[in-house]
Amino acid sequence: MSVEFTDNTMRVREQMAAAVHSFLYEAGGELQSQVIRNSRTDTGQTKGSYKYVVDKGTNEATVYVGSELDNAIWEEFGTGEYALNGDGRKGGWYIPEARLSAKAKSRMKKVIVKGKVYYYTKGKKPNRPIYNAFNSMKDRLKKRLQEVQNQM
Repeated sequence: MSVEFTDNTMRVREQMAAAVHSFLYEAGGELQSQVIRNSRTDTGQTKGSYKYVVDKGTNEATVYVGSELDNAIWEEFGTGEYALNGDGRKGGWYIPEARLSAKAKSRMKKVIVKGKVYYYTKGKKPNRPIYNAFNSMKDRLKKRLQEVQNQM
C-alpha cells in the first residue's frame, strides 16, 4: 500500500493572499468614501483628492488612504493656534489674497498693505476626516475581515 502526498501549500497561500487583497481593496474604497463624506468643502479640490492604494507586500499587505495635497494635512491636524497638538504658529499671520477662495476670504479680516490685499488668520481648525472615517468604520471592517477569514 502506497501513500501519495500532494503539497497544496502554495495554492492555499495564493488563495489566502487573494482574499486578503480583495478585502483591502474593499476596505480602501469604503474608507475613501467615508473620508470624502467627512471632508469640508470650500473649492472641493482636497475632498476630491483622497485616494487609496493597496500595497501587496511579500509578507504582509496594507491599504493606505490619503491625499497628496498639503491642505489634506492641514484639514487633518489643523494649523496655527488650532493645531491638534498645540504646536502650530502662534499670533496669526497674513495670507495673500490670490491664495484664498471667496469662501475663505469671507471668514477673514482684510488688510491692505502698500496696495496689496492680505487676509489675517490664526489658523485652521482640524476636521480629522481620515481619523474620524477610520474610527467610525473600524468595527465594521474588523467584522468583514473575520467573515473573509472564515470563508477561507
